[in-house]
Amino acid sequence: MTSVSIIVPCRNEAGAIQAFLESLLAQNLEGLDWEVIVADGMSDDGTRAILEEDCQREPRIRVIDNPMRIVSAGLNAAIAAARGEVILRMDAHSEYASDYVKECAAVLAGTGAANVGGAARTKASGLRQRAIAAAYHSRCSTGGARFHDGAYEGPVDTVTYGCWRKETLLGIGLFDETLVRNQDDELNLRLIRAGGTIWQSPRIRSWYRPRNSLSALFRQYFQYGFWKVAVIRKHRLPASWRHLAPGAFVLTNLTLPLAAPLAWGLGATSFARWLGWGWVVQAAAYTVLLLSASAATAAKRGWDLLPVLPAVFAVYHVSYGLGFLAGLAHFLPPRSALRRPGRLFTEVTR
Repeated sequence: MTSVSIIVPCRNEAGAIQAFLESLLAQNLEGLDWEVIVADGMSDDGTRAILEEDCQREPRIRVIDNPMRIVSAGLNAAIAAARGEVILRMDAHSEYASDYVKECAAVLAGTGAANVGGAARTKASGLRQRAIAAAYHSRCSTGGARFHDGAYEGPVDTVTYGCWRKETLLGIGLFDETLVRNQDDELNLRLIRAGGTIWQSPRIRSWYRPRNSLSALFRQYFQYGFWKVAVIRKHRLPASWRHLAPGAFVLTNLTLPLAAPLAWGLGATSFARWLGWGWVVQAAAYTVLLLSASAATAAKRGWDLLPVLPAVFAVYHVSYGLGFLAGLAHFLPPRSALRRPGRLFTEVTR
């Protein structure tokens, strides 16, 4: 019988944790020796009381403290406390097929991969959340990563959440607790560079609920861009060159409008005109890209989304790009000069 430890990092999830635990306990867990370990990041909204009540009803649910209050530290604490030979991560903001846990364990055993999981599927309601979910599945926002293709089966750069043998995680060194975001991508990068395979299977199905406002989306992807630089700095090379595109786009739009007047003031009028026209051309091209991607996405996901989609795509690009540039400014100095980032970069919110 396979022993599985389901690990769940959470903080201040009073509105979601009960429904999540009920859906987890509705899983088909027959034939598995299982336990659930919730790493609570010192919640102060009533989450802990809900968890403790559930622990009384189901002794296979355990709650441990995560005093660092970030996902990577919570995952590591849960892994250390886990008794199972298989570690399976779940998240309180997702819904899962009833065979999710069994399929994860079966695909892990059948492929011999270092990590297995499913595609990034979404479930949304309301105009803005539906638009954010629709754009999330477009090549215009994700660069065509197979991670977003629900029908694809095979090796990928990363998967949703993940399922590993505990010995694999211990051997690779667990999650990097210096990372507030992108800790799963960084772990998968280490696994791949150590010769392991990250395997995506359409049999493993879950549905993530994305942010439901542009401001929340902006903050989320700003942090993703910021912490991606920390991963690149650590490994000296990006996992994929598409991660650099938003930063280059934002940098171009910041420098060209400033460089053209400066060149004009220095007397380089021809060069100033070239810079000015270059900015106009790229701005026009980007507008066409936004409108084209929005129309193509609306045709698949609903024409009522069309008025919102250009802004959603722009938020994906600009927030990640600005975060990436902020990350360059923070992480490029020598390590001795680094300081702990502020709350804007470290506070994970819904």
